[in-house]
Amino acid sequence: MAKLIAADILDTPLDGPSLARACADDRCGSVASFEGVVRNHDEGKVVTGIEYSAHPDAAAFLREAIEPFLAREGVHTIGVQHRVGTLGIGDVAIVATVASEHRAEGFAALIELITAVKANVPIWKHQAFTDGTTEWSALP
Repeated sequence: MAKLIAADILDTPLDGPSLARACADDRCGSVASFEGVVRNHDEGKVVTGIEYSAHPDAAAFLREAIEPFLAREGVHTIGVQHRVGTLGIGDVAIVATVASEHRAEGFAALIELITAVKANVPIWKHQAFTDGTTEWSALP
């Protein structure tokens, strides 16, 4: 069973390299990390910023989404953090790290983990556009 290093919903800037260092393990030849950043466009519109909101139990949902990955063969540590609050273009919204014995299993777990988090953790995105409009996305 892999060790869970972090399953956090935070309102402060995220530090992907620090999470990767915390997940490092001498048994692992791979520390695969992902940083999701706020981009300046969405579906043809120019984005100026995003506000993320989370359900009060979002951290519990996050741990639940991570749980199946802790039993993966060759995976030794996992950490995921998602930011809430107002973020600007280029700000980091989510970081995830999987430390595994080999890169293939680490990359595969990381891709599936991010997909599971996006699908199962109640965090909502309110985007603002240069034309003055806003839009909610990732709503249930």
